[in-house]
Amino acid sequence: MDDELDQMLFTRDEIVPSSGFVASVMDAVQQEAATPKPIPFPWMRALPVFVALAAVLVMLVVGLVKLFRMPVAAAQEPVWMAETARLLGQANAGWIAFAFLLTFISTWFSIRMAVGKR
Repeated sequence: MDDELDQMLFTRDEIVPSSGFVASVMDAVQQEAATPKPIPFPWMRALPVFVALAAVLVMLVVGLVKLFRMPVAAAQEPVWMAETARLLGQANAGWIAFAFLLTFISTWFSIRMAVGKR
């Protein structure tokens, strides 16, 4: 019995790939090597935007801290704020902001649907 088992284990058939396998693998390797490298993100061009966003964030935090530290009697609305609110109302800024928000949400949703969750 051991001889039959040994004989079956020691007789090995040579594994040969299918006829087009090697050619298809080599084509895929050459195609992958021929694809250009991805374009790197231009961090140096985006740096001013990040600096501006950081400055706005700092100004917002400082403004909120000043607002909460001032006494209630002094917390009246400045003239420039009332004028700005009037101008924004005249320019229909609410509708413009709504249009931007709707555009952003629809674009985001369509990109998510096109790419799909991975």
